[in-house]
Amino acid sequence: MRYAAFLVAVLSIVAAGRAEAFAATASCESLKQLKLPDTTITAVEKVPAGRFAPADGRGGAAYRGLPEFCRVSATLTPTADSDIKVEVWLPETGWNGKYQAVGNGAWSGAIVYSALADALRLGYAASSTDTGHAGGSAAFALGHPEKLVDYAYRSEHLMAVQAKAIIAAFYGSSPKYSYWNGCSAGGRQAMKEAQMFPADFNGIIAGSPGLDWSGRTAQAVRIAQVLQNEDARLGAPQLTLLHGAVLQACDARDGAKDGLIENPATCKFDPAILQCKGGSGAGCLSAAQVETARLIYSPIVNSRTQRVITGLMPGSELGWTDLGWTASARATGLDHFRYVIFKNPAWDIMKFNASTDVPKLEEGESAAVDARDTNLKPFFAGGGKLLQYHGWSDPQISPLASPTYYDRVLAAVGLSAAADSYRLFMVPGMGHCSGGEGPNDFDKIGALAAWVEAGRAPGQIIATHSTGGTPDRTRPLCTYPQVARYKGTGSIDEASSFTCVKP
Repeated sequence: MRYAAFLVAVLSIVAAGRAEAFAATASCESLKQLKLPDTTITAVEKVPAGRFAPADGRGGAAYRGLPEFCRVSATLTPTADSDIKVEVWLPETGWNGKYQAVGNGAWSGAIVYSALADALRLGYAASSTDTGHAGGSAAFALGHPEKLVDYAYRSEHLMAVQAKAIIAAFYGSSPKYSYWNGCSAGGRQAMKEAQMFPADFNGIIAGSPGLDWSGRTAQAVRIAQVLQNEDARLGAPQLTLLHGAVLQACDARDGAKDGLIENPATCKFDPAILQCKGGSGAGCLSAAQVETARLIYSPIVNSRTQRVITGLMPGSELGWTDLGWTASARATGLDHFRYVIFKNPAWDIMKFNASTDVPKLEEGESAAVDARDTNLKPFFAGGGKLLQYHGWSDPQISPLASPTYYDRVLAAVGLSAAADSYRLFMVPGMGHCSGGEGPNDFDKIGALAAWVEAGRAPGQIIATHSTGGTPDRTRPLCTYPQVARYKGTGSIDEASSFTCVKP
């Protein structure tokens, strides 16, 4: 018995070693002849180690140290109006036997080279798509409903299907494991994959997901409309003042006064405590500015369905702009109304009517973009693992959208069905996808791979904060709904001083 166990262990190590050293069995050049449904291979290039540079010549440092790889460009045309660009990057040697697809941002129509590079460095065969259009605007959707479908979900799914075929042709073997890794719009794409195409990926990372795309649109436009009145705007001094007051009210609730709010959903804060006693002043907020802060924190209710669309959270103030939500959020929301809802490029923010316009976001073509379907049973039943994360200080996409969705999934599929397949990590002090005052750098793909491949479900993940490239704080990220609580001893900058507990 001992010998048998030893032999199994040895064979496992050997197999792992082979996967690490796996090399191409076909030439890169031969992929030009590959025939795939509704797909044209437009270019094939063997890129020497350390020689890749994007066409615009920017971001050279992001691509240093890349190994030699085969770069395949393809165009997918599932409909007469489709023009989906895809790139697949294939390590010439050292392939780890796995595939990683990477996500996009906002309305982005571009291949995400930096994310491809990150995956390639880890030994993955990787792919990215421009989602079927060029540029960062939603103007492509005007008069082109099929292109909107391509953007919403079809480009990502077909990219996964054809990328796997290209990988199999190059290596003579299909990937053993397939992963999706995306944040923001890439997180929305991640959720669509889990909801609509459960067989595409073994594991999915959904960061700061724009799953409630229509809700973000409504909030950003609503606030931008109010802040057309310059007197209601909060400048940098007012935002710093507001943030300090929020921390004063809620920072110590986790047992450590450390500049971070562990669970802002429990923070009871009224910005009226900062209202000037007599008009305005440097150390206070005007009545109009107090109402702006309240507005940004507050939800919208869909007048037709009564669905609550959550606002931003206390603690996110340093990420706000003088027009409230970020410029990206405002532009994305404005484009959604102009090109998808009203199909009028001249539509203006001042025409927005929350009572009548918010319901339109969840109807017709627009509804295809949201990723709020809670039926993840097929994905879970097939062994799929979903790792979702969201920064509590996100100033672009309401952090409450993530726990709201998580709770709805549990209600829909049951705790037992989700217990082994779904983990949500809320990140104190993290902004949109990364950055912020809190520890926000953590190994997502490593945690997911250990879960999928070895059955080690992440109970917590250690995150790091750095200043000027030097790590200065670590903290455990706890599986929702648990929170990190200070033990009462040890450095508040060390993860070991905290434990995950039920709230």
